[in-house]
Amino acid sequence: MIGFLMKLELRLEVARKYKSPAQRARVLTQAWIGENMYCPSCKAERIEQAVEGEKVIDFVCPDCYEPFQLKSKKGKFHGRVVDAAYKPMIDAIEHGNVPSFFFLNYSSELWRVRDLFLVPRYFISLSAIERRKKLRPSARRAGWQGCNILLDRLPQEARIYVVSEYEAIPSNDVRNRWRQFSFLKQASSSSRGWTTDVLACVRKLGQETFTLSDVYGFEDCLSGLHPLNKNVRPKIRQQLQVLRDHGIIKFLGNGKYTVTIPSQS
Repeated sequence: MIGFLMKLELRLEVARKYKSPAQRARVLTQAWIGENMYCPSCKAERIEQAVEGEKVIDFVCPDCYEPFQLKSKKGKFHGRVVDAAYKPMIDAIEHGNVPSFFFLNYSSELWRVRDLFLVPRYFISLSAIERRKKLRPSARRAGWQGCNILLDRLPQEARIYVVSEYEAIPSNDVRNRWRQFSFLKQASSSSRGWTTDVLACVRKLGQETFTLSDVYGFEDCLSGLHPLNKNVRPKIRQQLQVLRDHGIIKFLGNGKYTVTIPSQS
């Protein structure tokens, strides 16, 4: 399956009975995912809508049981995406139960999917979640506290495009990119966070070849993201070794490294 079964049009008839724009968008995009999206984690050609009432999960693969949540909007997704309750999200990350995310951008003029990218759950770390203010005492849900997903804290590798500018990406490419970092599934939430945060710092350098000293320049930033760790430099070296062992970067000698995955920017 290389995308030739993927139709980018949203079927307006599935949302005719809904008047609210938000409800219509939700129904349209959920229907599109259910009709067109394959599982990026295995060979299943379709994923299924989750059982109604299942918290934080919208879709699940019938073969490998990979869970997914869908975020959709007309405009493009930028650095901060509003999500649900803060505490359940943190608990899900710490216990390895957080779903992978679809971020779908559609045109309300053409009613077509413009962009769709995945963020695998093994990239969702505690440092990528921002606590929002609690609702005021006068609010209907007084005291409730939501969270934001900070996409700009994730390395560019966390975004796996399925559709880009109205063009479907071959499914083999999508699945290969998914597998590239699947080793993170076996790590603890803390280790995953360190690996992705260090890789994000490497990418912020804006160059394929870099030095250990370059990454040390993010020491204060990483210390802020991981305040309980007082040995940031050894942790940076450890994570560069993890990335090297999994073929993400290559050690050139004399404190120099190069990224083996081409930049997407």
